[in-house]
Amino acid sequence: MFTVIFKGGSMVGQIKALYKLSRPLTSLSGAIAVLLGGYVARTGEWLNVSLAVFSTLLVSAAANAWNDYLDIEIDRINQPQRPLPAGLITLQTARIFSFSLAIVALVVASFINLPAFLVVLFSNALLYVYSWKLKSTVLMGNAAVALVSAVSVIFGGVAAGNVRPTFWLAAIAGIGILGREVLKTLADYEGDLRQRCRTIATVWGRRPARVVFYVLVGATLVVMMFPYLFDVYGPIYAYMVAFGVYPVILYVVLRVTRERTGKQLQRLSELMKVDFLVWFLAVFLGAAN
Repeated sequence: MFTVIFKGGSMVGQIKALYKLSRPLTSLSGAIAVLLGGYVARTGEWLNVSLAVFSTLLVSAAANAWNDYLDIEIDRINQPQRPLPAGLITLQTARIFSFSLAIVALVVASFINLPAFLVVLFSNALLYVYSWKLKSTVLMGNAAVALVSAVSVIFGGVAAGNVRPTFWLAAIAGIGILGREVLKTLADYEGDLRQRCRTIATVWGRRPARVVFYVLVGATLVVMMFPYLFDVYGPIYAYMVAFGVYPVILYVVLRVTRERTGKQLQRLSELMKVDFLVWFLAVFLGAAN
């Protein structure tokens, strides 16, 4: 298998390209979400939670590789620097790499428990179907990504053996990620339009897509405060959300206008991702009280 993967280039160069293909930094938020789910479960099953984190990283890397494999023509326009459109690795290499990571993720999850194995199986399947069929749909693909993000938090609770405390986090993550996914359709509008991809921005138009983005962000801001209002987390959570998370989200909302280019909107999308890390810290501190 490795002979096939590294055929056609130096091993070091191919490894670097595969590393870029897996986009590990984009997988970080999912891994932290699993870790946070295990933390709020408060069972002390850190070995199982660690295995769940590792499995999540593998699932995310496999999905990223598969997505790039299918989207090579779109990425020639939107992301020409990525390994496949740049010619750093072959399509066959990307395909084998993706499937291998997905299988290893399942093997790792099987050492946790049966529910964990089923979660990884579900996530793998949904992400593959997303890139294959759902991505070029109006909101269905975006909802699939948001669902996987929400399940990541629950996965931590599944691994730890206590799912109930993760439900609030899953709801907030799901709504917030769905909003960010809509923003990404605005950022990728030009490339998606040329490739005739059906997204909320290309089918409904950019203005309606912005309205949906605003509605989802507003819902996120409201739901994000519920854990404090219902005495799930301590006051430090409310302070960090109000003064750390809200200002960045509001800044993004104000900057998402029709005058923004795809690259500018992409940077705003990345800023939202960083802001979610601040929210993760708020949960960590708030749950400690």
